[in-house]
Amino acid sequence: MIKSPQSSPPPAVAAVFRGKPAPVHAKLMRRRKIVLDTAAKMDGVTLEETLKWGQPSYLAKGGSTIRIDAVKGDAKRVAMYFICHTDLIATFRELYPELDYDGNRAILLAVRAKLPEDALRHCISLALSYRKRR
Repeated sequence: MIKSPQSSPPPAVAAVFRGKPAPVHAKLMRRRKIVLDTAAKMDGVTLEETLKWGQPSYLAKGGSTIRIDAVKGDAKRVAMYFICHTDLIATFRELYPELDYDGNRAILLAVRAKLPEDALRHCISLALSYRKRR
C-alpha cells in the first residue's frame, strides 16, 4: 500500500519506469504523482501500486483500476488506461470532450503538450470511487 504521494514505486514498478525513454519516463512519473496526490485527497482511499499487464497500475478498494504507460508504437503519447467494460470513458467524454481518447479504454496524452491536470484529477477521482458510486 502507498503511504504517501512522495513514496517510491515498488521495485518491479520502478524498473518499468526506468526502462522508458527519458521524456516518456518523466511524463509517466508526473501522471503517477497526479494519481497518488488525487487518491491522498480522497476520504478512505488507499492505493496499491503494482504491475498489471506489465504496466504500472493503481488499485483502490471500491474503485476501478488505473494503468499508465506509453502508447505502444507511438513515442509521442502516453495513456491512462481504464477498465473498458465500465462507463468511465463515456463519462469522461461527456465531461471533457477536448481530451483525446482511445475507444472505451484510455485517455491519450501527448508527451510534449500541456497536461490537462484538473480534468485528469477529476477523471482519476471518478475511477478511484467507481464501485462505491454504483
